[in-house]
Amino acid sequence: MKKSLLGCALLAATAVVPAQADTLLGAYVGAQAWNMGVEGGFSNQESSLTDFSFDDKTNGSFYVALEHPIPLIPNIKVNRTTLDSSGVTTLTAEFEFDGTLYSENTNLNTVIDMTATDFILYYEILDNDLLTIDLGINGKYLDGIISVAEVSGNRQAAEEFSGVIPMAYAKVQVGLPFTGLGLHAEGSFLAIEDSTVSDFQAAITYSFVETLALDMTLQAGYRSLTVELDDLDDIYSNLEFSGVFVGLEFDF
Repeated sequence: MKKSLLGCALLAATAVVPAQADTLLGAYVGAQAWNMGVEGGFSNQESSLTDFSFDDKTNGSFYVALEHPIPLIPNIKVNRTTLDSSGVTTLTAEFEFDGTLYSENTNLNTVIDMTATDFILYYEILDNDLLTIDLGINGKYLDGIISVAEVSGNRQAAEEFSGVIPMAYAKVQVGLPFTGLGLHAEGSFLAIEDSTVSDFQAAITYSFVETLALDMTLQAGYRSLTVELDDLDDIYSNLEFSGVFVGLEFDF
């Protein structure tokens, strides 16, 4: 099913003819520091989804994009985000994970060690100083391990998981003339059967260096990533990662 969806999305993307494209080969790279909170939970069975408590943590996101003027061939962007978090939860009901059963009132250390890598193919539908619109597809690769361990005891369990999730992608940038300020919104989304994955961010930007060779832009905004999985390597989840971020982008 996932392969079929990805193939259909690729065919749809290649059918789009960009209204305007870069006249020269260009690239931009950036990094963000994301002060992230986590809500929700996980399990090995949909019927036993359990919410856990997680501490806020600052994680990083790094991306690079390559743009060109060749018609029909999409531009490419790769974005890698760390989604690590941990916390301690007192169970309010029995919870089974990786074949280990934990009783009610057990205190569990919970650790999420996960990364999301986005492989984005997109077209510049509109590209000027006032308004930029990008549309395309995103293959979001989720890879990680979730582990739980008794605070008082030696029992622990862990599950590894990975998979590619095909998503629709869009980005809009609005420039405010003569100020260096701008508005930025970017997101990917998929909803199929009982799985929903979304990744949206919005930011205020400020270009403080603008030359023929290099532009540098500051970002300050908010990002929300929802991961509701239905049996990805025996993992069911209803996790939401969200919070404010700051970033710096270099446009060559």
